[in-house]
Amino acid sequence: MPEVFNSVNVWNGCLDYLRKKVPQQTFDTWFAPMKPISIAGETLLLQVPNKFFYDWVDSHYRDMILKALSDITGNGFGVNYTILLGGEEPGKLGHNSASHNKDSDQPLPEVDVKTGLFEQGTRLNERYVFDTYVEGTSNQFARAAAMAVASAPGRTSFNPLVIYGGTGLGKTHLLQAIGNEALGSGRAKRVVYVSSDSFTLDFIAAVQKNKTTDFSRYYRSVDMLLLDDIQFFQNKEQTQEQFFHIFNDLYQHHKQIVLTTDKPPMELRGLQERLLSRFQSSLTVDIQPPDLETRIAILQKKANADELDIPYEVIEYLSMNIRSNIRELEGALIRLLAYSSLIRVDIDLNLTQRVLREMLGARHAATVSIENVQSTVSNTYKINLDSMVGKGRTKEVAESRMIAMYLTREYTDLSLKTIGLYFGGRDHSTVVHACRWVEERIKNDPSFARQINDLKTRFSQNL
Repeated sequence: MPEVFNSVNVWNGCLDYLRKKVPQQTFDTWFAPMKPISIAGETLLLQVPNKFFYDWVDSHYRDMILKALSDITGNGFGVNYTILLGGEEPGKLGHNSASHNKDSDQPLPEVDVKTGLFEQGTRLNERYVFDTYVEGTSNQFARAAAMAVASAPGRTSFNPLVIYGGTGLGKTHLLQAIGNEALGSGRAKRVVYVSSDSFTLDFIAAVQKNKTTDFSRYYRSVDMLLLDDIQFFQNKEQTQEQFFHIFNDLYQHHKQIVLTTDKPPMELRGLQERLLSRFQSSLTVDIQPPDLETRIAILQKKANADELDIPYEVIEYLSMNIRSNIRELEGALIRLLAYSSLIRVDIDLNLTQRVLREMLGARHAATVSIENVQSTVSNTYKINLDSMVGKGRTKEVAESRMIAMYLTREYTDLSLKTIGLYFGGRDHSTVVHACRWVEERIKNDPSFARQINDLKTRFSQNL
């Protein structure tokens, strides 16, 4: 190496970087507890409190930590994790370097490894498999479509497959489960999972080093491309151009493409029309926030997998109070474990209530429901509730309905399809039209904008 790095200095530099990228609560929960142990070659060894902690950090913040290391060291540094128990020698939990991959025995061929631009291997996380994905009514169709694609990649009508849903609902898990299943069964030999950010960075590096041909060849050589968070392609014209040609080539050669996004394709802004038309012609499936029973099952499965003794009443309490985000739900559990370890008390309902109050604050006490939105709007505009959610067609009823749809979209995690069902069984395109109508009128009508702002203030006071 051109210089000798000190593990403490490197990690402190990483912490400075990470502190700017995440909320303070996230930083205190996930990054502050990790301790630098040593540097061997170009690998930083970090100590973590337990395996559960490692699983969470590795699956959710791996790319961010590697980016921090790259910024601090200027090298392709990797990271190992370890647990130190009872003075024993630390045992490595996993390797997380930029070049390592569990499928390194199945490298993607036809790639010039000397360019140093693209990761070799699948980039898949081996823990993301269908067996660990808890099925419920909120994700049943998405899981079934994903399994169908994994069983016959490129040979079903589900190509491309687009999975959409809010943050923390399991899109990445399902996306990588497809790849792991296809690889494990031998139905696909060359699989690449990549986030849209990593794809863009690959492309920028290729442009800088005049390696765009290698870039294109690398991605066109795969049997299956799993691309996460395509919404971040918005307004990146050259990246979209490259992806468009790669997409077409893979599609024409019957290679499987699976994409995830936080919105239905028709709602994405800043993407080329020709890309959107291809996304919209695909099979599009959504993942909704899980119901109570599914949330309980998710936490129980997580606790069992990590051999954690968590009382059922604690799991039920967490599940009842964190409703919309699986990532936040699991984050509450790891925070609870951290508190229990630090203050050396057993996990019980009292400790859980204390931790949840600190995590959620006022949100712990109240939420806005679609029923609340409907009744508030109908009362405000003196419209009969049955007419507003039913077939009423007068101007006043139609406008109040569109306002209620818009506010429901703002204050709940319900999908467009579900919102439409709550308003007389209308389809998602009606909800899209309603939201756009309200947004346009807010821009052009100050009096209307004040009315909407007053309604928003009323709802915010209940959060």
